[in-house]
Amino acid sequence: MAGEVAAAEVTGVKHLSSAEAAAEEEKLRLLREAVHALPVNAVKDLWSIGACVRCIFRLFGLHELMCSHPSLSISKWCDILEDVMRKKDGEFNEQSHQERSRETNFCKICLGILQFLYYDDTGTLLKKYSADDFAVVISELVKQQYQQIDSFSLEVSLPSSVTENDQAVWLYMKNKFRHELWFQEKAECQFISTKDILKLLVINPLQRLLGVKSSQSSFRVRLTYSHSDALTRDDVQDGNGGNKRRKTGFTGDLKTTGESVTPHVESSDNHIVDGDGLTKVCPKESQDLSCNNLMAQLDKVGKPCCLTIHCCRSSTYIGGRYLKYSRNVSQTRWVIDDERMGEASVEEIIGGAILPIFQGDNYKFHAAGREDIDVRMLGTGRPFLVEIQNARQVPSEALIKEIERKINSLESHYVRVKNLRAVGIQGWDLMREGEAEKQKQYAALVWISRPVSDEDLQTISSLKELKVAQKTPIRVLHRRSPLEREKIIHWMQAERVSGSSQYFLLHLCTQAGTYIKEFVHGDFGRTQPSIGSILGCRTEILQLDVTDVKMDCFQEE
Repeated sequence: MAGEVAAAEVTGVKHLSSAEAAAEEEKLRLLREAVHALPVNAVKDLWSIGACVRCIFRLFGLHELMCSHPSLSISKWCDILEDVMRKKDGEFNEQSHQERSRETNFCKICLGILQFLYYDDTGTLLKKYSADDFAVVISELVKQQYQQIDSFSLEVSLPSSVTENDQAVWLYMKNKFRHELWFQEKAECQFISTKDILKLLVINPLQRLLGVKSSQSSFRVRLTYSHSDALTRDDVQDGNGGNKRRKTGFTGDLKTTGESVTPHVESSDNHIVDGDGLTKVCPKESQDLSCNNLMAQLDKVGKPCCLTIHCCRSSTYIGGRYLKYSRNVSQTRWVIDDERMGEASVEEIIGGAILPIFQGDNYKFHAAGREDIDVRMLGTGRPFLVEIQNARQVPSEALIKEIERKINSLESHYVRVKNLRAVGIQGWDLMREGEAEKQKQYAALVWISRPVSDEDLQTISSLKELKVAQKTPIRVLHRRSPLEREKIIHWMQAERVSGSSQYFLLHLCTQAGTYIKEFVHGDFGRTQPSIGSILGCRTEILQLDVTDVKMDCFQEE
């Protein structure tokens, strides 16, 4: 369109108030003024090498103007640019620019990324006409998968060829126009990268559509552009020797500040970061500056990129305490030679109840220590954390109560939970702080090879802060290091079992990590002293219960 662009067309709104229409007209006036200041010869040159209109604007540092018009389609940007250029230079080739702006063509610099031209997961070529339209695609995917978010972080991964194109075009322009006044007036390294422009274009529309702000968020939207002819920039760095970076899955490599538009920029000679946090292209001076080499670089890729949009929420943590009432339930799933040990596991009972409610991808179960499969966990319960990966539901008091009710009403009654609550990553700190210093209390049914005397009970009950040296028990030697550990038995109390002369009930409080079974029977002398060595007879432990895990985390509020 050669004439004026109506304000209503720019915003996509059919009916604007007079104030809104005036504001849009003022924006368009400023836009035309900025376009009028562009050098015609440089614009022609960029058209000739296959640059899209958004690349032209960003290469002249007009990214703020572009981002203030997210609803303006690329064809309208072309109309404005062509209209102003024709008024400045009657020889401006309208047909040439229209050829470059056809929908079937794509930008050789950004590979169609700033044209919102891409292949989806099915291989279908799609084109969105404005930043608003592209943001709608992202927001619909987010809303379809996640019922509630309170903020988001936008991450972008591009093929390395896009960065190389940015560098090559900047160097070409510097070489060709460095003597012209308009170029000399521009600060060094002013041109903004494709990645940053994409984020700047999409951030504000996405905030409006989702109704939340962009920030350093636990919820991330990642746009991954890939190309069969080009590795991603991450892949190039992974094969770069000293600049190697370990892959960690979907963790993101972008560091955000303010509006979450600042990517993490590795140390190199090719980029600098200015005060507003935007990555400026600054190629090495040693690179070839000729037009032939530029076109060879731009012609490496002949089609748009494939785009994958992936949403992910950082792990959600649910903490609490569990009680285990069965002597045939392991803490975690236990399989030996494809045969399951025990009837169930605490991990599966609790995690299996939590995962479907939070609609997560997976879960991990973490506990403050563990008890053997034949040991019950009673008393105040054992602290635990369940880590839900990529939860679609956000924790709420109602959801937590539903989980607790669901677990505690299971017919098996193997496991109960208490004091459930949603915690952040600080739940790990609570667990770790208590683990190092925690004490545990036990109740053990003990058999000895002779009748129990009152002196035996008194001897045991009188021992306080007893130091015990324990070598790694024989029963776990196949999976534990052969070490000797010193542990403390803080106190013990023994009481008779009525109706039996060779049994007694042993209550004891120990330092975390003490092997109680071995402390009772001695483990063939590998634990010294033991109940057997103290009483001077053979001893066996028949049953064991954990009655208390003394940690501050997840107590009754």
